[in-house]
Amino acid sequence: MKENLAQRLKGWPLEFTIPRFSHSTEMLLQSGNESFSKSGTLFSIKDLISLLPDILGRLAEVIYEYTAYPSSAQLSQVAETLVKTHPCLKEPGSFNGCYGWIQRLKFKMKNFRYKLRGLGCPEIEVNSLKRKQAHDRTPAKNVKKPRKAEVNYLPPHPKGETTDSLERERVDLLHEVTKRGNCQVVAEKMAKTFSLRRQEVICEAPAIKDFKERWPALFDATQINEEFKRITAKSLESTFMAKLDYCTPKLMNIVLSRGGVAGMRIKQIKDMLLLHNTIETRREVAIRCLIVYLGEREEDLFKEFSVSKQNILLKH
Repeated sequence: MKENLAQRLKGWPLEFTIPRFSHSTEMLLQSGNESFSKSGTLFSIKDLISLLPDILGRLAEVIYEYTAYPSSAQLSQVAETLVKTHPCLKEPGSFNGCYGWIQRLKFKMKNFRYKLRGLGCPEIEVNSLKRKQAHDRTPAKNVKKPRKAEVNYLPPHPKGETTDSLERERVDLLHEVTKRGNCQVVAEKMAKTFSLRRQEVICEAPAIKDFKERWPALFDATQINEEFKRITAKSLESTFMAKLDYCTPKLMNIVLSRGGVAGMRIKQIKDMLLLHNTIETRREVAIRCLIVYLGEREEDLFKEFSVSKQNILLKH
């Protein structure tokens, strides 16, 4: 099944790339950059006014490909990259020559969201005053925004689908999840109904018990990984393992400071590395030591894993 093209496929980049503008704008910028390299000449306000609609409009479109609500740091990154790419756009007297561009981008993104709200974009429309409770109808109150890692916060429905059609898919999913060897069908229906689940989570904030009754497939280990990837465009397991590997040295320094019976058990677990010093063993040692450090039982984790593994095998 094809992914919903309305969903974002990646998060904010480490290095923002300035897009190409219209042909006439690119010609003027090229000429301005050459003049700047020769004599340090910057664009005048008069020359800049004619370029602003194209530059800001194109930048807003690219920013929205990553997020509808860019942070101040992200807008600063865009502005700094812009004046670095086109030094003729620097503003004398401002920090890094881009303070004015940051302010322009803030206003442009606000206007851009206003236009998208009129087109019925769910991610923006959820914050419109008509969708808020009577006592919350102020523009700045209870604004629903994605958190740092959420790439697809509230995506629109797939093309050709409505809330009613996706609700029918959800009902069919309740039957499909009870069948054995049906993982592929379940995965396709879960991907298709992603936008419906996000609407429920963001707009209704249901209790976990009620949500589990409506979406039992989501509480399977495989679908937890897939849902995390749909929301963040990252793999849950590989992201967790990478962070675990990064934190393991500091984590081990902390847990090895524990004394008493727990400290003795932690040292016994650490001795596993003397036999097999592999990345898998280091991860296991770090997790086992942390469990003991927190005063919990190792058996609880591995018992839970065994039950989950048994359920997965039964479904296959």
